[in-house]
Amino acid sequence: MKVGFVSLGCSKNLVDTEMMIGLFKKENFEVVSDPKKAEIIVVNTCGFIQAAKEEAINTIFEMAEYKDTGKCKYLIVTGCLVKRYKEELEKLVPEVDLFISTSEYDNYWELIEKVLSLPKKSKNTLDYMDRTIATGNTTAFLKISEGCSNGCTYCAIPLIRGRHISRPYEDIIKEAKKLAKEGIKEVIVIAQDTTKYGTDLYGKCRLPELLGDLEKISGFKWIRFLYSYPEGISDELIDVVKKSKKICHYFDMPIQHYSDNVLKNMHRKTDSKKIEEVVNKLRGEIPDVIIRTTLLVGFPGETEEDFFELYEFVNRAKFDKLGVFKYSKEDGTLAAKMEGQIHPKTKEARRNKIMSLEKQISKIKLEEKIGNTYIALVDEITKDGKTAIGRSYMDIPDEDGVIFIKCDKSTKVGDFIKVKITDVKDYDLIGEKIN
Repeated sequence: MKVGFVSLGCSKNLVDTEMMIGLFKKENFEVVSDPKKAEIIVVNTCGFIQAAKEEAINTIFEMAEYKDTGKCKYLIVTGCLVKRYKEELEKLVPEVDLFISTSEYDNYWELIEKVLSLPKKSKNTLDYMDRTIATGNTTAFLKISEGCSNGCTYCAIPLIRGRHISRPYEDIIKEAKKLAKEGIKEVIVIAQDTTKYGTDLYGKCRLPELLGDLEKISGFKWIRFLYSYPEGISDELIDVVKKSKKICHYFDMPIQHYSDNVLKNMHRKTDSKKIEEVVNKLRGEIPDVIIRTTLLVGFPGETEEDFFELYEFVNRAKFDKLGVFKYSKEDGTLAAKMEGQIHPKTKEARRNKIMSLEKQISKIKLEEKIGNTYIALVDEITKDGKTAIGRSYMDIPDEDGVIFIKCDKSTKVGDFIKVKITDVKDYDLIGEKIN
């Protein structure tokens, strides 16, 4: 039978989808990209915030239509949304043949066998080593832990994924070597909070050590790590990145806010002084560092003064990359019960004000790069073969900008090429290949 997949949400969810694809392939199913051709459709959902939930529901309904208009015989829905709202979903979408929550992944194939009425009983289950990489032949994510124990009051992740559990060190290295052997050149280390890796298993953060061992694996050209919380960015971690020839000078550091009042109510483990110290230290130790952050505006009780503190810090810190989320009231979280819920229009206005500021900051920072030369990884080639779409060390896939590169027809996807920046367009750069 032919099976198609739709993966929603974050890169950590994508890794789960890749394991699902690998398992179906291992059981001799044919994987197709067109849902019209699929006899089985699997939707792996996100349930993190309201917008993600709405996207997931709409996608499920859209895929359900293929039972009438396509070849779909079985619709299977998995992931975070199922974990949170399985009973409600069963009533809402009876067209779905099987719901599998994240807490049922250990029995994933057993549940699949049952709904498909397969005669053979297989002992196979989801395995990182069986993943089918869905991000092309060059880039892959490497998930090093599951869940989160930080206890932020706005976040539903612990309710969905449970407490923080690190993967064994040896298993991660084993998987990384397999990825390198398969031709992966850029590996991106991910977790809910990468700076917590190892604290539960080994009593200390082993992220710096892990990055150092990944650098020793031949085949990898670029190594990145995302979701590093400011309180976990140690001198040791900075030093490892600073001295490395493969680890990109890129820190993805979600701070969420700057006002100590809001940070305290969020139960964040840091304060404004620490955040500013980390930003200044990164820029002092690694002059070409790129710092990306995410912010949350409209948190319950956020006053105009709190927001002004955040705005002024963004103006002062001049982050290279920045995303802003509006607070979403999530079932089961402490913040959902807090007084002082902010009006939706106020949230929208605050988000727009910071994004407008960041647009100005980004434009100035990008224009400063005109005339500079960078190494870029080619992700895509236009049909005419005259333009490559790539990224430098300054950009992570699907989140940041790209470089549109004038090139010759010898340039191929997966190439690392030298590019001179000639112009800027919105959040993207324009350049030309240097032979």
